[in-house]
This record gives sequence, structure tokens and C-alpha cells, in this order.
Amino acid sequence: MAKSKQSNIKAASPKDDAAPKPPEETPLEFLASLASVLVTGLFIITFIMQAFEIPSGSMQDGLKIGDHVFVNRVQFAPPSSWLGKLLPYRTPHRDEVAVFVHPVQPGIFLVKRIIGVPGDHLRLRDGTVYRNGEKLDEPFTKHMAAEERSLYANNFPSVPPEGYGVTHDWAMAQPEFIQGGEIVVPPGHYFAMGDNRDNSYDSRFWGFVPQENLIGRPMFIYWSFETPEDQYTHTAFTERIGFLLHTVIHFFDQTRWSRTFKVVR
Repeated sequence: MAKSKQSNIKAASPKDDAAPKPPEETPLEFLASLASVLVTGLFIITFIMQAFEIPSGSMQDGLKIGDHVFVNRVQFAPPSSWLGKLLPYRTPHRDEVAVFVHPVQPGIFLVKRIIGVPGDHLRLRDGTVYRNGEKLDEPFTKHMAAEERSLYANNFPSVPPEGYGVTHDWAMAQPEFIQGGEIVVPPGHYFAMGDNRDNSYDSRFWGFVPQENLIGRPMFIYWSFETPEDQYTHTAFTERIGFLLHTVIHFFDQTRWSRTFKVVR
């Protein structure tokens, strides 16, 4: 009777089947990982995106008071040779929303729509904008009742600016840029207006936006909270603390959840 051959294969023990445990992360490695995340985030916030809060109703209903938006700071920034094509630069397009530094009040940031780029001829008749002779279709705009509208703002620049809250410098400079009853946007400047046309203090009242004042293009709303119209006029410390507590208490029931991640157009 033939002997069965013995197998040379050794049965694997449960310990042999177990996968080797990965080395545990040391405190120093954890801190290095955390630092890299913070540095990356700081770089993005400093050089690429910036958070802004909408303080007025001049862009309603596209942007409402209490909307918090992320702004692309690179797109309209002056081109830099060291970054090259990594961060592409371009000038604003017509009808594009932009954030910029107030030309008359440095330190104040505004968000408006670019209605005119360099070389454009603009005029308003009864609230309707004509650009280079073409009547614009602007579904994003909002108007008051006809009897509540400003004669000057809705018939710019044919109505003299005196008595309508126009800055002195702009009232004096207007004639220099008017040709054939239209305002002509000069090189290196833009004409900006709010979508809420009868409740917007914009280029009609203080003039053109210089290229160097542009901050960037709003990308999307990351949070929106129901905010009173006069909230941002309150400067007292107690009023600010009071609204902060109100926000904490009513975060869930007064956050406009439907506006979260809404793209700005």
C-alpha cells in the first residue's frame, strides 16, 4: 500500500493572515499635517477667494441683505508674470457682477453689475438702459412704481444732476464724458449699477469705477441669514453683540437654506 505524500505547505495561523498594522501617526506628524491644511486654507483665502457679506439691498433679488458670498479675487486682479497661466486674468465682462472698492469712499466695498466697459456709450430712458444704441433686456433688474422713481437716475445723463445726491466731483466731471446725450466710459474704467435700480447708489451718482479698484467676481452664496435692512447702519457695540446673539439663537430657523450654494449670475 503506497504511502501518501506529506504536504510541505504549512497551514497559516490566524496571526499570519492578519494585515500588518500601519504605523501610528506621531504628534509631530499630526501637527505637520494640520499646519499644511491651515497654510493651504490661508493661501486660498488670502490670494484666491475672500468672503464678503452683502450689506444693502441694491442688488436684490439676485443678492439679498445677509447673503454671504465667496469672491474670486484672482480673475480681475492685475496679471502677474510669476504665476503665468496658473491663475488666469481677464477684465470684467458686460453685465457681470463685481466687487470693488468704493471710488469715493476708500475702505468701503461695493457689489454691483458692470453695465459699461471702456468705450461703451450709455444712456437711460424711463429706466431702460441703452448701450451702444441697443436697448438692453435686463431680467435681473427690479424697479419701484413709476411715480417713486428718480427722474435723474432713470433718465441719465440727460437730466441735470443738481439736487439728486450726486457727488460734487462727478457732477462737475460729467460733461467731459457726455457725447450725443450719452455717457462714454473712458479707458481703464467701468460703469456699475445695482440691479435694484431705484434703490442703488451707483455710478450714476459717483462716477466710474477705476480698474485698480476691482476686487473680484462673486462666485456663490455659502450662507444666507435673514437680516434687517438697517442692520449694517448700527455701529454701537451693544447692537452688534445683540445681533450676534440673535444669529446664534435663530441660526436654524432664520437661515435661508434655499440660497445656500446658489451661484451668483
